[in-house]
Amino acid sequence: MTREMWEGNQAIAEAAVRAGLEAYFGYPITPQTEVLEYLSRRMPELGRAFVQAESELGAINMVYGAACAGVRVMSTSSSPGVSLMMEGLSYIAGTEIPAVLVNVMRGGPGLGNIAPSQADYNQAVHGGGHGDYFPIVLAPASVQEAVDLMGLSFDLAEKYRSICMMIMDGSIGQMMEPINMPEMKPIQRKDWDWATNGRMGKRERHVLTSIYLDPYQEEKTNLRLLERQKQIAANEVRYKEYFLDDAEYVVIGFGTAGRVSLSAVRAAREKGIKVGLLRPVTLNPFPHQAIEQLLGRVSGFLVVEMNSGQMLEDVRLSVKGRVPVEFYGRLGGVVPFPDEVLSEIQRVASSKLSLEVNPREAWFERMMAHN
Repeated sequence: MTREMWEGNQAIAEAAVRAGLEAYFGYPITPQTEVLEYLSRRMPELGRAFVQAESELGAINMVYGAACAGVRVMSTSSSPGVSLMMEGLSYIAGTEIPAVLVNVMRGGPGLGNIAPSQADYNQAVHGGGHGDYFPIVLAPASVQEAVDLMGLSFDLAEKYRSICMMIMDGSIGQMMEPINMPEMKPIQRKDWDWATNGRMGKRERHVLTSIYLDPYQEEKTNLRLLERQKQIAANEVRYKEYFLDDAEYVVIGFGTAGRVSLSAVRAAREKGIKVGLLRPVTLNPFPHQAIEQLLGRVSGFLVVEMNSGQMLEDVRLSVKGRVPVEFYGRLGGVVPFPDEVLSEIQRVASSKLSLEVNPREAWFERMMAHN
C-alpha cells in the first residue's frame, strides 16, 4: 500500500468518511477548521449530510438528533468550542446514544491562543458536562494513529452506546505525515433496537430521553452507565510500551507529550540510563493496571504533559504512594523539546526521590525559578 502525505485534520476527516460517517455537524474554530473545510466538499459529493451550524451549541444538538436516529455522526471542534458543547454532550450521555467528537486542543483557559495544548484532559476524561457520565477518550500521538483510531471511535461509540472523544493537540491536527489510509467502507445502516428511525408499523414507538423526573429512575440510569463503564474498563484499555523490560524509571505521557518523551527516552538510553515509556492511548479507560504491574521493579515515574498535571493525578491514583512520581509540564500552548524532557529524566535518575514531595508543587517551584 502506497503511503501518502496528509495533514492531520484532513486525514481524520477522510478516515471518518471511510469509516462510514453519514452526517457531520460543526463550526469553524482554529486549529481544527480544516476538518470542516474538507468535509464541506467531501460529504456532499458522496451524498452525505454536512451542515456548518450557526454555533457549537447548534452543532452538538444536531449531532444529538442524528445520533437518536441511529446515524453514524460526528462533530469536531477545539477547546473553547468544546466547552460550549458540554450541555449537549451531557444530554447525549444521559440518552445513551453513540456519538463521536474530536477535540483538536489549543491553549487556554479562556479564548487562549491557537497553539497546541493538552489542558482539556480533565474536561474529557472526568466528564466536563453535568452529571455522572464517562466518555471513552482516545489520544493519538501521530497522524497515522489518529487515522487508525477514527474508525475505532465509531465502533466503540456504537458498541457501548456512548460518547467517544478523540483528543489531540493542534500540532497533530496541523502537521503533515506519510500515512496509510484505510479502505472505504460502505455505509451499512444498522437496525438498532433503540433508534428512533421510523416504525413503519412494525414495532412499538422508541422514546429516547435524558429526562428522569423520578430520582430513583435517574439513579437506575446512573447505575447503568456505571456498569457500562466497568465493561469498557475491562475490555478497551489501550497503551504503548517502549523499553520497559529493564527500565528503572518510566516516563508516562500521552499524545504529543508522549511522542516527544520517546525521543528523550531514546537519548537517555544512549547515555546509559535505563528508562522506558508508557504512552496511554485510551485516557478513559486509563491503563491503571499497566502502571501497577510496573510497581516493585521501577524506582520512580516521570509524568510529562502539556498542562499543569491533569493526567498526573490519575497516575498517582494508580501508584498509590508506593514509589515516587515526578512531573514536568509546559503550559499555554508551549510544546516541550526532547532536550527538556531528557534533562528531567537525568534529574530523576540522579536524584534521591522522595515519597513526601508533592510533584506538582515541586515542578511549579522549579518553573518559577526559571521564569
